[in-house]
Amino acid sequence: MITKELIAPRSIVVIGASNNISKPGGKLLKNLIDNNYKGDLWVVNPSSETVQGIKSFPSVNDLPHVEMAVLAIPASGCVAAVEVLATQKGTKGFIIISAGFSEESEEGRILEQQIVKIIEENNGSLIGPNCIGIITYSHTSVFTTPIPKLVQMSCDLVSSSGATAVFIMESGIPKGLHFASVFSVGNSAQNGVEEILEFMDEVFNPETSTRVKLLYIESIKNPDKLLKHASSLIRKGCKIAAIKAGSSQAGSRAAASHTGAMANSDSAVEALFRKAGIVRCFGREELTTVANVFHCKPMKGKQLAIITHAGGPAVMLTDSLESGGLHIPHIKDSEAKARLKNKLFPGSSVENPIDFLATGNAEQLAAIIDACENEFDEIDGMAVIFGSPGLSPVTDVYQLLNEKMQTCKKPIFPILPSVINVKDEVAYFISQGNVNFPDEVLLGKALTSILNTASPSEEKIFMDNIDIPEIRRIIDSSDNGFQSPETIHRLFAAAGIPLVREITVADELSAIETAQKIGFPLVMKVVGPIHKTEVNGVVLNVRDMEMVEREFKRLINIKDTTAVLMAEMASGIELFLGAKYEDRFGHVILCGLGGIFVEVLKDITSGLAPLTMNEAHSMIKNLRSYQIIKGYRGKNGVNEHKFAEIMVRLSTLLRFAVEIKEMDINPLMGDGDKLVAVDARIRIEK
Repeated sequence: MITKELIAPRSIVVIGASNNISKPGGKLLKNLIDNNYKGDLWVVNPSSETVQGIKSFPSVNDLPHVEMAVLAIPASGCVAAVEVLATQKGTKGFIIISAGFSEESEEGRILEQQIVKIIEENNGSLIGPNCIGIITYSHTSVFTTPIPKLVQMSCDLVSSSGATAVFIMESGIPKGLHFASVFSVGNSAQNGVEEILEFMDEVFNPETSTRVKLLYIESIKNPDKLLKHASSLIRKGCKIAAIKAGSSQAGSRAAASHTGAMANSDSAVEALFRKAGIVRCFGREELTTVANVFHCKPMKGKQLAIITHAGGPAVMLTDSLESGGLHIPHIKDSEAKARLKNKLFPGSSVENPIDFLATGNAEQLAAIIDACENEFDEIDGMAVIFGSPGLSPVTDVYQLLNEKMQTCKKPIFPILPSVINVKDEVAYFISQGNVNFPDEVLLGKALTSILNTASPSEEKIFMDNIDIPEIRRIIDSSDNGFQSPETIHRLFAAAGIPLVREITVADELSAIETAQKIGFPLVMKVVGPIHKTEVNGVVLNVRDMEMVEREFKRLINIKDTTAVLMAEMASGIELFLGAKYEDRFGHVILCGLGGIFVEVLKDITSGLAPLTMNEAHSMIKNLRSYQIIKGYRGKNGVNEHKFAEIMVRLSTLLRFAVEIKEMDINPLMGDGDKLVAVDARIRIEK
């Protein structure tokens, strides 16, 4: 819960403030004073009557009523202070910057819980402990710098880590990024990143609320809340980018399936962000670059013109954009190109990238931008690379670029790398409300990350021809552990997931009769061993009865084998689908190429059940091996829509069968419109 007293208090007390501004309490008080806090400001310090010119009280018991309190005292003294403030002084907003709580010891965790209990019983809200504080339009209750100039329609920053919040601001401010608020939630004892997003969603006003939210998250305690409010804010017109730190696993448990080995907390985060429509970033510079792209005019397509007077950065930007799905198109209008070339110095290129040489000037840049804006119809946006050629003053170029940023309908992404040679000109450009992208590769990565992030998924479950009662009957009657082929067949039939025709046999005569029913060629596989290929338990392209008899005798004698599965032999591209149940997140679904490729390439994408068709298509398109699925070099590809539908049907099955903790379909064979599951494993745990 976030109270109005936390966001815009009419009175604040800093408990533990001093005249020593090298200490957190002293620096926080100085920041409040220097940034002109308008309300009543008091201090609790038993050693002084005034601190930094502010009236000081010897004890919290001596305070008048106060709406918000910042505590900068040892953890051991916080419970008593909070008790008095919450029950006697009417305090509803609390920021505890002190450390020594749950991040340090069990005793600290108990103190933290006691504080939360007192605050909640008195309808208050808490930020921290172990944080740097918060910055809003009303107050700058932080003990750090920089204190950014607040701009209302810029961006909100919410960070689990106070130090990281500082570093993100230091990354963004020199690039022209502004902030409207900063929340450092520390231990998130009562309010974490999810609760701050919830508050922003509930108070969102399209006229006054910021449209860009930046998140640094160390722990997702409530995935459902994060998904709900992030999706809601994005549907309201916001854009959200986030870093989730601490997702890698130094080592994973030995898993019985490919999915178990590959699905981890990072897969769940990837799936959650995909479902919510959050742009995922992996570092501060990437995060602030994405934020700056958010502040530019949106691109209506994928075609970008690169305007440059330096070849190297243009090549690196082209590589970055093309690898992520954006295009640097050939400009087709030969007459328009000829007119433009006549305005440039000899040797300039009007292909794309458009290179107007190190000697190019403001007049020539204007002609290029105007051509891209008005004549080159294939262009959706422009990246302008302009540093200092070191030949003559270029102030007029930055003035022109500022003008074009305001007047052009197509977005312009300014890449101004000369932050030393022409620092004054770049500072002028940024002072006019513009952003800068000093690194062209980071810009390319940011643009492609945004392009490849889908909108929030719809809140509905695919139910077409899926027999939920039958799924529940099968699950309820099944034992724990890996399931038999017969059980898997029944589950897939109920969910509408196509399977190859297959029959399990336990003796040689049945194997011969089954081969006659299914027909040749067929496949024979052991039933029992989990990793069939590792025990040489799979035989492909069985073509006659002699081979059936010979291979049955060999297979049935492999250790742990209980029967032999005989199936029609499918052909095509080997695909992989898997799922694993993750606590708090639900089922994480994985897709990629199948067979041995899932182990070797580990080219997988993840989604969170239940999936929509749009999510499934996004997962397929974000695979590095997508071109193979589409078909290449004359080879038949896979019907993407049918592949996506099978993924969605699988996700609905899992939504109503949470007892399925782990599963693989490997391979799912795809050949044009025909897709069939060839081998599958399902582990139930009730």
